[in-house]
Amino acid sequence: MNQYKKWILSVMCVIGMVFLLVAALVIYVDPFFQYHEPLDGFPYLVDNQLSQNPGMAKHMEYDSVILGSSMTVNFNTNWFGELMGLHTIKLNYSGAFPKDQSNIMELVFDSDNQVKTVFLGIDVSTCTGGVEETKYPVPYYLYDDNLINDIQYLFNKDVVLNYILRPIADPDKTDLATVYQSWWTDEYYNIQWVMHNYEQPEAVEEETPADAYLKSAGRNLDVNICPYIEQNPDTVFYVFFPPGSILYWNDVMRENHLEATLSEFQYIADRLLSYDNVRVFFFPNQEWIVTDLNNYADEIHYHSDINYYMTECFANGECEVKDSAQMAAELERMRDVIDRFDFEELFSVEY
Repeated sequence: MNQYKKWILSVMCVIGMVFLLVAALVIYVDPFFQYHEPLDGFPYLVDNQLSQNPGMAKHMEYDSVILGSSMTVNFNTNWFGELMGLHTIKLNYSGAFPKDQSNIMELVFDSDNQVKTVFLGIDVSTCTGGVEETKYPVPYYLYDDNLINDIQYLFNKDVVLNYILRPIADPDKTDLATVYQSWWTDEYYNIQWVMHNYEQPEAVEEETPADAYLKSAGRNLDVNICPYIEQNPDTVFYVFFPPGSILYWNDVMRENHLEATLSEFQYIADRLLSYDNVRVFFFPNQEWIVTDLNNYADEIHYHSDINYYMTECFANGECEVKDSAQMAAELERMRDVIDRFDFEELFSVEY
């Protein structure tokens, strides 16, 4: 019996040592950056926004940050250094809801970085969601400071195999300047590809009331956006509306919520323009962008050339909205772009 107990104890010690070694390896490499900045020379794979953004927000060095949905993934952070002298990090989430923005802003402003500038892309469609709604389930154990629940990170098979051993075996370090960039290569950005994959929504007869989205948008601003603006008066927030293609507006019209959508744009802009540390940029009515489907890979996702143009605008002030009256004028221009566009011709061609 004593021999049996010794054997059990030996096995348990070996298992314990293995677990300790695994935990030590994860802590040392730290592929999700929970404990320290990246090791020099390690070929980190960065492809998991939900799991790796919080660690980057906590431990990377930066003075500005790009936040938003997939509308922001094609920004290159080097452009912000070249055009604006900023050391920028990209922390976006595909399909981001305002709560997703709030989750990461909390970490950004709790970090040791002095954040000069936030570039925040807002998609009005997600502002109608619930204030606690996120696009995907969030691994909150990576967002908090509770070391006990880090066991889910330290003893995670996927972390060890895919984010430590695989990069060692096949090193291809992610370029953080272009991290999360969309998979579409240049040949996908053309009207043939876009139209071939586009499906029109069913036409809706009943019009959505013009004020239908304002309550939910207001609540999301109150809870998930404006507190960070108010609590960080020395940070300049460049809030921008990305340019969905003319097909996005075709969807809006067929679903019969044009007035509600335009009203939501106006409401959000008016709220944000009331802050001295907010600058608002409106890109949806840039006709040369939105009516040329060769700029897009689908009805909303645009080429990185458009991201570069937007960065230039942040630097030189083009497309900036100064007040409520100007925003109303920009929306009228948007309405005019829609009214003048020949949808019949677009859909008459075989792609």
